[in-house]
Amino acid sequence: MKKKKIQNITIGIIAVTIIGAIIVYNFSVDQTKQKGLQFGIELEQIQEEVKELQTKFYSEKTRWEEDDMTKEELLEFYEKHLQDFEVIISKYDDLSPPEIFKGSVELLKLSSQAQLDSDTEFIKWIKTGDESAKIRSDTQIQESLEYEMLGLVEFYSAKTGVKNYDEPEKFEAPQSGLTQKVIQISENMKKQCDNQFRNELGEFDSEQIEIEWFNCTNEAKKWKIEHLP
Repeated sequence: MKKKKIQNITIGIIAVTIIGAIIVYNFSVDQTKQKGLQFGIELEQIQEEVKELQTKFYSEKTRWEEDDMTKEELLEFYEKHLQDFEVIISKYDDLSPPEIFKGSVELLKLSSQAQLDSDTEFIKWIKTGDESAKIRSDTQIQESLEYEMLGLVEFYSAKTGVKNYDEPEKFEAPQSGLTQKVIQISENMKKQCDNQFRNELGEFDSEQIEIEWFNCTNEAKKWKIEHLP
């Protein structure tokens, strides 16, 4: 699958859903509630910056493919892209999340770091034509997706378990059974997408079919986020 299409899954899921999930916490103290609100706004802003950066990353590649810019200009832009990405990732360390959300923030940071590593290898492939760099780039994309999904699951699990955050000993465990059920249903939905659109070799018979598969699997991911407890 093309990197651009896979990346749309990565950058799209968090950006369109995370603000609605983290703006309101069930905290019993107003001061703690305000802390959670500020944390949510700052985290959502970081994810938006990642989204904008990656959108520009691929739009410039398209310009190069359409001969609107030279390869040298593209590589010059990509060098700045890597620098800007590192600055954005450093912002995760400036967040002050409530204790039970620290794990999910770390996983989302790892997801962005894996995406940066993927972009680095992708640029190397553009620069040198080294196919092994392209393979490493694709591997890092998968790792980024996995970290992202784990981060979202941990975030929603923590959100479910918040009762009286001002007294940590009163924290109640999340409904892990329901969470796992939602995840399993979503995985089954994605398998159905594979069965419907991939051929016996696991490939696509046309680009249009690949696009339909992408839309199908993206809907499965959206469903999971909407239904996680």
